[in-house]
Amino acid sequence: MKSIKMGVGFLTCLLLLGWSSEETFATSTCSSYGEIKPNENPTFQHMNCLLTNAALEANIPPEVVKAVASRENGAWKQFDENGQPVISKDNGIGLMQITNQSGYDQERLKYDINYNLQAGVEILASMYKRTDLPKIKGAGQEVIENWYFPVMAYNGTKPVNSPLYRSSGLNNRDAYQEKVFAHIENDSYLNGTKLGQFPFQIADFKYDPNSSENIKFNKMEYTVTGILHPSAYQFKKGDKVSITADKVNLRTQPSTASVAKAVTKNTTLIIDGNFQYDQSLTSLNQFVWYPVKTEDQKLVGYISSAYITKKVGGPAVKVMWGKTELKLGQIGKVTILSNTNLVKMESNGSLTTVRPLKKGEEYRVYSYKSDHGGLYGVGGGSYVQKSAQVKYETPSKSKLALLAQ
Repeated sequence: MKSIKMGVGFLTCLLLLGWSSEETFATSTCSSYGEIKPNENPTFQHMNCLLTNAALEANIPPEVVKAVASRENGAWKQFDENGQPVISKDNGIGLMQITNQSGYDQERLKYDINYNLQAGVEILASMYKRTDLPKIKGAGQEVIENWYFPVMAYNGTKPVNSPLYRSSGLNNRDAYQEKVFAHIENDSYLNGTKLGQFPFQIADFKYDPNSSENIKFNKMEYTVTGILHPSAYQFKKGDKVSITADKVNLRTQPSTASVAKAVTKNTTLIIDGNFQYDQSLTSLNQFVWYPVKTEDQKLVGYISSAYITKKVGGPAVKVMWGKTELKLGQIGKVTILSNTNLVKMESNGSLTTVRPLKKGEEYRVYSYKSDHGGLYGVGGGSYVQKSAQVKYETPSKSKLALLAQ
């Protein structure tokens, strides 16, 4: 539930900009499901459509908005079994559990599903714009992990939501944002994907555990461990994507009830149109379906957005540590044996110096991939985790590249 307090003037501005029309973008886009009836919850896939399109309109990964709704509301419902607005013990209202927001029409928050949803999305978007919250180095608004702190702020940057317990330094799995991100992993990714992890330290946060004062953030930029995950809702016709799981079903229709053909990990597929929602209106699948075809066009069908990622461009790159090839996610430790330079491989194959590396420095090395000709760490973006001498081999050349944070 939210306890965020915002200025009336700011909220008035949002209202004028976002809700000048009774019909929102999400409503019009989801009109094929029919009109929303008073005091009745839409079908699950209708709500999936409303949440997805409200998120896209606000430039928020739909995975994030859906997970917030799941954490706040559980079943994506505005009304209870008696047709009355869902109101929590602390007066959180409706689908997005809007709390202590006097700048919004309280009656509309109770009875207008789209108004409630838009209010939640507007508040969440405003949290991302805050300059007092940390971000991930080099990551943009489309990256799911970069919403960790905005999601935290949606509920409140209070000691109870500290990422770490101050007394022990252990991860606080009871923090609001941790539970929201667990929904993303379990619901949007079907237990098949782990989001990137922040390397939190106790010194990153200043607060009194026994106080209700907001947390002050001492560290404003992070490099996460693991792969970053851009939203899977931005693919366009013609985009190439890769399968991320060991064995995934390509369906004949956008439904898990349809005939399946197994495709293997790293198979390249071509997006063949806009995503669709599950054909079963009562399906509890929170992802969407993309029409796809294989590169040789021998297979066509629908693939869950939960199991695809954008196909990286550039030549295939093998990452070597000595004579051992490092697979994606493997970790090793190497030591700089003589003074040298950190270099970056440009799209034309040339190397540019980033900074010097000194003899004796130790680095943790991850496997890397080529992305449009540039060398990137598994964390995504144009930055990398700490590493040391890594030999990159392409079909045409071998070059030595030293990559570090």
